[in-house]
Amino acid sequence: MTFTSGAELADPLAELLGDNAIDAAIAVAHPNIALVKYWGKRDESYLLPVTGSLSMTLDIYPTTTAVRVSAEPADTVELNGRPAVGEAYTRVARFLDLVRERAGRDEHAVVVSSNAGPTGAGLASSASGFAALAVAAAAAYGLDADARALSRLARRGSGSACRSLFGGFAVWHAGEGDGEAGDVSSYAEPIDGDALDPALVVAVVDDEAKAISSREAMRRTCDTSPFYLPWADASRIDLDEMRKAVARRDLPAVGEIAERNALGMHASMLLARPSVRYLSPRSVALLDRVLALRANGIAAFATMDAGPNVKVLCARADEQRVIAALREGGDVADIQLAHLGPGAALVTDGPR
Repeated sequence: MTFTSGAELADPLAELLGDNAIDAAIAVAHPNIALVKYWGKRDESYLLPVTGSLSMTLDIYPTTTAVRVSAEPADTVELNGRPAVGEAYTRVARFLDLVRERAGRDEHAVVVSSNAGPTGAGLASSASGFAALAVAAAAAYGLDADARALSRLARRGSGSACRSLFGGFAVWHAGEGDGEAGDVSSYAEPIDGDALDPALVVAVVDDEAKAISSREAMRRTCDTSPFYLPWADASRIDLDEMRKAVARRDLPAVGEIAERNALGMHASMLLARPSVRYLSPRSVALLDRVLALRANGIAAFATMDAGPNVKVLCARADEQRVIAALREGGDVADIQLAHLGPGAALVTDGPR
């Protein structure tokens, strides 16, 4: 993993650790956007995917997470300045249980985490969140884990978090089998693709938390959509073709595969029973603008995760023209420009 100085840490997180903190660490991770999607689990308890996936880690919207081992009788979790409650708290506490089990320790922890981007809006906040938590918690509890082991650990918090451990492009291997056997073989690793160096324009049409969580939408799609299995079969082909396109630095091919894979995923959701519809009228308007860009000779391609927001892949030379086109109509709440970002990083040195 990468280690950087903690001198510029935000005050609340630095205060949590203190000058003489023991068994404490702070980590930063960035979201990743899947160009070949993860959608569907074959094993819910171990978060093992039905198919493999491929992503690019972004240089925007980082999550910063501090973990301090505590003598308190229960874990304390703060997310974006507020105490975590309900499912948000449970997911973090269960994840910390995994870390404690692996580290052979039983103390609880204080966790403070902050997202620079919207939370729960289809912008991969859970990926950056659990990647940062995995790195910080492993350091705080003194868990000796290499990059592959940390990737497998992060996957248990949020599947796509296993990819945010790595900068640039990463592939998540679906692995084989269920339970512990599948757990060993399902992990992410970086692939060589930095020379492609694309831009990703993120058009935010709604930054509010989704009415239907990704987990519920995924489960409903897998269980009820007649389009799900055909999409999964096609996605395996997409992954093979995507890896080849990235290797040969073929941005138009990368974009074409990413767009068809994402739209196929949303089509499978629409056929779920009851239907899951993240697409909004503004999402469709943005997709139409991407088509218009291509008609005018600009290689721009859309991808969408489980939410209404649209991401557009293009060459760096075209990024400002893409931004201008997406702003037309005034129905975009925010536009962010992203490029390839770094992997998860400790910004403290863990136990002292």
